[in-house]
Amino acid sequence: MQQNSNSTPPAQDDDLITLGELWEALRQRWKTIALTGLGCGALGAAVAFMLPPIYTAQAVILPPQQQGSAAASALGSLGALAGLAGGTVKSPADQYIAFMLSTTVEDRVIDQFKLNDLYDEKYRSATRKHLEKNVNITAGKKDGLITIEVDDKDPKRAAEMANAFVEGLRFMTNRLAVTEAQQRRAFFENKLQETKEHLTNAQIALQGTGYNPDALKAEPTATAESYARLRAEVTAAEAKLQSLRHSLAPGAPEMAQQQAVLDTLRAEMSRMEKADTNPSGKGADYISKLREFKYQETLFELFSRQYEAARVDESREGALVQVVDPATPPDRKSKPKRTLIMLGSVFAGLFLAALWVLSRAIRRA
Repeated sequence: MQQNSNSTPPAQDDDLITLGELWEALRQRWKTIALTGLGCGALGAAVAFMLPPIYTAQAVILPPQQQGSAAASALGSLGALAGLAGGTVKSPADQYIAFMLSTTVEDRVIDQFKLNDLYDEKYRSATRKHLEKNVNITAGKKDGLITIEVDDKDPKRAAEMANAFVEGLRFMTNRLAVTEAQQRRAFFENKLQETKEHLTNAQIALQGTGYNPDALKAEPTATAESYARLRAEVTAAEAKLQSLRHSLAPGAPEMAQQQAVLDTLRAEMSRMEKADTNPSGKGADYISKLREFKYQETLFELFSRQYEAARVDESREGALVQVVDPATPPDRKSKPKRTLIMLGSVFAGLFLAALWVLSRAIRRA
């Protein structure tokens, strides 16, 4: 049986183009490619020199330091404030960065420098977004320092804005009760003010009975004073326990200890009340007013001590923002990087021209 003489071998694919042919196409068109690259570079240079210079001012601060268990308990009580950072606060530095990027601080900066007009934005929300693009706040992982960088066309304004964010942090730490000591100070400050008013009223009521403060020193008031002091200590212990509830978790050893102190004082006051017999007649009203006056006087003294102790702890723990390097007007621009723009434009032009030449060569093959 003869083979079919009309059968033909499989056709070879003549449409494939070799690397040598592609290289030859590039070599023949090298002038076009080079001129395109130079043209794009010139265009990029023109655009780069048309862009306004941007200056970056930098301020470096040491964030407020927190010490001891008071700081730990304070950070545990900042669940609501942690939302400023968009999640759980990882470190005190992250918390203070969140403060500086808060709406309150940003609005202070916007109002101070009239950024609505400067950025040509109609809405404040748009101005905030524009501002956030020009601000970069970071915390060093090794040294813990916070760096505030602000970009602006005016070097002086860039420095002033960076320093304004530092002032904004001071404002926030002064306004918010960040640490446990600050919470105690604010609590006892309010209690002290209330007690001062009550003490004034008690003194007026006591004077209305016909006695004055000078005459009180000669009166036999030891029992009334002892009862008033004990009652004041009970009230102060209750206030301290209430203050601890704001910063400590239920069942904390400090709360259990304070509760035990309070129970002991209450028991002692109950025994004194049972043993005490109030006089009748004119002396009854005097003793009653005297007890109230001594109670408010002693309470005022105790709250004053608590308030002063909280102030000392607050100054030690500190919401003190220490400026390591204040921002100064930069003497050189940071943007745009004109050389990089020109080189990038040249390489982009070369790449696009080469791609065009290769695509034509492939279509002709």
